[in-house]
Amino acid sequence: MSPPTPPNASPTSDAKDLFDRSASDWLTAPEAAFDAWLATQDFRRSSADVYRAQWGAFLTWLRAHQKNLVTVDTASIAHFVGELPIRKTQRMRYLRLIERVLDHIRRIEFASTNPARFIAQDGEATWRKARDNEPTGFLSPSERAKLIAHLFSPIAVSGAAHWRERRDRALVAAFLGAGVKTGEARALTISCITSSGTSLIIPSTHPDFTRETHLASFAIALFDAWLMERRHQEIPGDLVFPASPAGRPMHKATMLRAVDAIIEAADITASRAARASPQTLRNTYAAELFENDVPVERVGKWLGFMQPISSHRLHRAWKNWRDDLTDGEPGIAADAH
Repeated sequence: MSPPTPPNASPTSDAKDLFDRSASDWLTAPEAAFDAWLATQDFRRSSADVYRAQWGAFLTWLRAHQKNLVTVDTASIAHFVGELPIRKTQRMRYLRLIERVLDHIRRIEFASTNPARFIAQDGEATWRKARDNEPTGFLSPSERAKLIAHLFSPIAVSGAAHWRERRDRALVAAFLGAGVKTGEARALTISCITSSGTSLIIPSTHPDFTRETHLASFAIALFDAWLMERRHQEIPGDLVFPASPAGRPMHKATMLRAVDAIIEAADITASRAARASPQTLRNTYAAELFENDVPVERVGKWLGFMQPISSHRLHRAWKNWRDDLTDGEPGIAADAH
């Protein structure tokens, strides 16, 4: 299907030239630049009209608050989305559109970090407190199976891209197969892997909060493959997931982009209304344990919950989600805080 030609816009080739010319177009004429970008996308006309209205609302809000696409930050986007008098699923559509466009803009010139991405990944953000909220999700069994199959698929790239792919697959395994948080994964060292290689020690600044978490069998294999690659590359330091051959720690934004890329490559994004974030993978880790009758308290201990109520809340949410799946409805689960 040919992409829609926005009103008052030139043909697609001219629009593409406008988009490619300079990021300054997004600052001086953001409506026209957005129309040009729409013309390069394979959207239905009805979808393009919705996106144009959403983008217009965002620009109106920015101007009212004396901001633009250069000065906009995470807090501003969170305030905009949080003020929308709509359901959370609709807020997410606004947010994903803003994130997608800002990715394009900032790749051209402005910055390497997209402020919208952190809002979408934050399970506790205030913008989520909307009527008829849908809670944080799990991967369905079929989605989980497709993701794991992709994690073991051949790696088609070579060189630096090859070892980064190995690292990123092991990173996803840390979330999906060990239930760690992003901050924990970032700080994980090789010494945190137990001598048996079947569990991880998650350190804490407070000794009483250091915990041991179970490592799923598929995750063990992916960790082994990555650590072998890590040794082959002779990466210094002891971080399990270094950002570069120099051994520096990964930035949270890099970790989130890595997860996004693997989720997309696994071809499960089309089956989901919400992003499969590290928190979604962590929830899915718990779901698999519940499915195999692991005691709720033990799951909570592996996840690092401080209060038993958090474990039982997650377990109840999982049961509700499982019932929804049985009824043929989308699998949605409650936030586990």
